Amino acid sequence: MNKSLIGWFRIAVFNLMLVAFIGVLLRYKIAYALPVVHQKHLLHAHSHFAFTGWVTQILMALLVSRLYTGQQNPFKKYAPVLYANLIAAYGMLFTFPFQGYGTYSISFSTLSIFVAYAFTVMYWRDINRSEQKTPGDAWFKAALLFNVISSAGAFALAIMMATKTAHPDKYLAASYFFLHFQYNGWFFFACMGLLVHQIHAWGMRLSHHKTIFWLFTLSCIPAYFLSALWLPIPLWAYILVIVAVCFQLAGFTLLCRAVKERFRQLKPLIAPLAKWLTGLSGVALTIKLLLQTGSTIPALSKLAFGFRSIVIGYLHLVLLGVITLFILGYIVINRYMQINKTAVTGIIIFIAGIFFNELVLFIQGTGAISYTSVPYTNEMLLGAAVLLFAGLLILSISQRQGKVQE
Repeated sequence: MNKSLIGWFRIAVFNLMLVAFIGVLLRYKIAYALPVVHQKHLLHAHSHFAFTGWVTQILMALLVSRLYTGQQNPFKKYAPVLYANLIAAYGMLFTFPFQGYGTYSISFSTLSIFVAYAFTVMYWRDINRSEQKTPGDAWFKAALLFNVISSAGAFALAIMMATKTAHPDKYLAASYFFLHFQYNGWFFFACMGLLVHQIHAWGMRLSHHKTIFWLFTLSCIPAYFLSALWLPIPLWAYILVIVAVCFQLAGFTLLCRAVKERFRQLKPLIAPLAKWLTGLSGVALTIKLLLQTGSTIPALSKLAFGFRSIVIGYLHLVLLGVITLFILGYIVINRYMQINKTAVTGIIIFIAGIFFNELVLFIQGTGAISYTSVPYTNEMLLGAAVLLFAGLLILSISQRQGKVQE
């Protein structure tokens, strides 16, 4: 049992609980009055801390665990990088609410980027030196590369905000650039690497693995234009978008077939809770890809990006539904957390919060498209935020109840 990883999971899930708590404050301020909170500044803290304090923190730890051999613990080597990322995350958490994009918040944001660079160099070298090669290594390298690419969007945002030269179109283009290569690059490819690595550890391989990898890799960069269809992009960029979507659908189809082929072998190896978590993550990924396919229609894309609730619903679908549920499923499979009734209760409440949040955002979004006001949506979204926070609070508490079984 890798006790170092268990410790980092406890820190990361506590961070996720803080993200949910900030979400409650944001939703409360929308539904009711909360003058002491600056909505936009707190929203920046919410998003930056979610990316750095939760997803990046736990993915870095999980990637480091791939290097664990039982005789050599790589966490000692990577501890400075992991702690530096944690410092950057909390720095943004405590500075963004008070100054928005300012000297201190931009400094901590920049620190997080340089930490990502350092982790990329270290991890890339260690994978190359590792005697135990796995098919997941290619996904890990691609994830690291896309994480580095995403930083261009973050730097552009910081410069525009610091110099107060943020044109609405340029601001959105830079924001979506960062979000795309985080969500569809760093987060997705790291999770796919963990999936492939886990299947390899069980002595199996996915059929057409290399084809699946290259279909998703080659589609990632042009797929950025899916987030920019509301801009007057040239015809060649739109053609690339169509090709990228076709590649993604082909890769996903091959992935589903490959998993189906191994389903009988995989089924007894996965605990019921992990089956639910990974299964729901797969459902969320399916919905995400279908939504992306629909957004290739320019009229639908402009309509979707014109309503905030639809954008927020999509981002939460990916971050919570696809990425977070998969990570929790992977952690349950490997028993990197304390699995007890309290933990299961927390996870169930958390899943209920995700479902309720997506449902209300969908209702709010469809109502906005038809210019229909749906009553009490802000109050219901506050209720969903409370569910998310309550589930994570219970899960975090459960990790302090006794020791993890070996």
